This record gives sequence, structure tokens and C-alpha cells, in this order.
Amino acid sequence: MTHDIYQEVQRALDRAVAEDGVPGIVAEIHDAGETWLGTAGVADLASGRRRRPGEYLHIGSSGKAFTAATVLALAAEGRLSLDDPVSAWLPGVMEAGGYDGDKITVRHLLNHTGGLFLTGLAPELLMSMISWPPPVWTPSELIRLAVSQPPVAGPGERFVYSNGGYYLAGAIIEKVTGDSYAAAVERAVIRPLGLAQTYVRPADATGYPGPHPTGYVTTALKDGVDPAALTAENWASMIDYERPPTDVTALNTSWGWAAGGVVSTTEDLARFLKAIATGTLLPPPQHHEMWTMVDADGAGWLPHARYGLGVIEFDSAALDGLTVRGVSGTLPGSFTLALTTDDGHRSVVIHANIEPKTLNVATDIIKAVYGVSLA
Repeated sequence: MTHDIYQEVQRALDRAVAEDGVPGIVAEIHDAGETWLGTAGVADLASGRRRRPGEYLHIGSSGKAFTAATVLALAAEGRLSLDDPVSAWLPGVMEAGGYDGDKITVRHLLNHTGGLFLTGLAPELLMSMISWPPPVWTPSELIRLAVSQPPVAGPGERFVYSNGGYYLAGAIIEKVTGDSYAAAVERAVIRPLGLAQTYVRPADATGYPGPHPTGYVTTALKDGVDPAALTAENWASMIDYERPPTDVTALNTSWGWAAGGVVSTTEDLARFLKAIATGTLLPPPQHHEMWTMVDADGAGWLPHARYGLGVIEFDSAALDGLTVRGVSGTLPGSFTLALTTDDGHRSVVIHANIEPKTLNVATDIIKAVYGVSLA
């Protein structure tokens, strides 16, 4: 990779800090055995400490790929099938919320086509995230939350992004293995790939085992907004985006669990993504299932992105025939995007210690690294 590309990526990082209000951001590029790390801004506003290699990062919904890979590993062992109805493993659980667990399958949970509502907008969850101290959510509470509102679509009808499906997938993993979700992910993914700095964050954790950036938020519900009034259509208009940066690093992230509870590093995440993108982690049938995509138009993601099982892939027609695969996740204080070519030869991992207000930095870096525009 030419140094001109590194310089272009560095300019994108600098713009994210100067123009988009990102406190600190890193981009790690792997190409033909060469690794480059660019940084801009700071890891901590109070001390001015810089971003650095090897930081522990909460990767948010990028963790969904770890959940999907664990389910697929169990399928490869013949311990479950993606076509199993949820009721086969969690009898009566979905019916409590008005869902048909006989028709919603494990596959539906993983590709967000089960018709579950947008769990992230549940008033109970939003209120818990602005209370102090925030409660520690248990898996059983999250599973009840997943079906606490009626279906928004029929099984297989359309893509509706919902953490709730992954809460249910986590419960199925525990039912099948007889072990905790964290232990199952360790066995199926983390240990085989040698991800020494990757783990499922304990529900009550408020810190990290080593260097990490301070996470910030500058958004909150506008004064007087009732969380119960939020919908998938109006929530963006209900947010105040101009609050001073608030340190949220010490908040527990128990509500993430199997939908986004993994901590990793840029290096570990690049290794994980290469393994799932190229088929070195899973057998061919399960690798194919992971990358069988559904249309995700209108999901508010990067343009031309489609969704598989915990993963995203860009429409190659929009990228001049190039296939780019990845994972992405946001949560208060963290934004992660990891991308690679399907042969694993060129990858980039981006992390910002805030949820960016725009996707400019992501699209700028994609253009720099892969030479294509998503406009």
C-alpha cells in the first residue's frame, strides 16, 4: 500500500477531530503483511493523553458477529440448526410477547428478519441508561425486554434491526451448551483464533484490564421528551446533539450482552474479521450461511450495505466489483468499523471514543483504503 493512502487516511482522521467533534480516533490498516496505525485527537480530554496501539475497546454491535459465529460453530457440530424454530430451544418465551416462536427461526434472529421491535428504543432501556447508578441487566431481564413490545413485521418479511434477536440467540447458545454465553464465545471463537485481548465484558464491569480510551457522549434526549414516545421514525428528532462531552467510560454495558458485549483491540478485531471473511474460522457451509445477505435498505447504515448473520457486506456493484466485508458497532462512548476485502488482503479498523454525528470519516476512509466512493 502506498504512503499516499496512509496520508489520505490521516487527513480523514484529522478532519474527524477538527470538523466532526470526535475527541480521539484511530485507524489500523493491514495490507500484504504491513501494518500502519494512524491517530488523531486524544484518548482523554482531561489529561490530553494520546490514542495508542493496543487499547482495549468496547466494540458494541460488532460483537454480534461473535454471537453469530458461535451459533454457526454449534450448527457445524450438529448441535442445532439455523432452521430450528426458537420455540424448540426457548419454549413459550416468544409467545409471551405475542410472537410465534414456531415460525421464527434461529436464522431470523441472526439476520434481523424475525419481526422483533427495535429493542434499543424500549423506554425501560433508555431510562436505565440515563439513571445513576445504572442498573445491571441480567440475561433473563434482557430476554423479557426483547419481547416486551408487539411484532413490527412477520417472520422473514423484512429486515428490522433489533438487539432483542441477539438476546434470544445468546439464550439459545446457553441452552445448547449448558454453559454461559461468555464461555461459549471463548470456546468457539476467541481461543481458536488466539485473540488474547478479546473477551465478553462481565455484566457488572466498569473498567478495562489495560490501556483504553475515555468514552464520551454529547447527546441526550431533549428536555421534556418522554422515552415512551420514541419510535424508529422520530427518535433522531428527539435527540439533543449539542451537549458538552460527558465521560461514560465507567458505565456498565450489561444491556449489550449477546447483542454487543465484546471488548477487543484493533489488532484482534482485524484478525477476527479476516478469519470470518475468508472462511478460516468456520466450515464452508456455515461460512456461506454467515455471508448470505438480506437487504437492509433504510437501516440508517453506510450506503449500499447489506446484512448477513452478524456481519455487513457492501454491494460490489457500488464498489466497482470489489467485495468488502465488515462489522460495525456503536454504543455510548464508542464507534467501531472494521472492513476487509473478501480475500483478507487489505483491512482497516476504525475506532472513535464517541458516537460520530456523521458517517463522513467512515466513507472518507473507505474511499482512501479501497479507492471507491459510497456516494
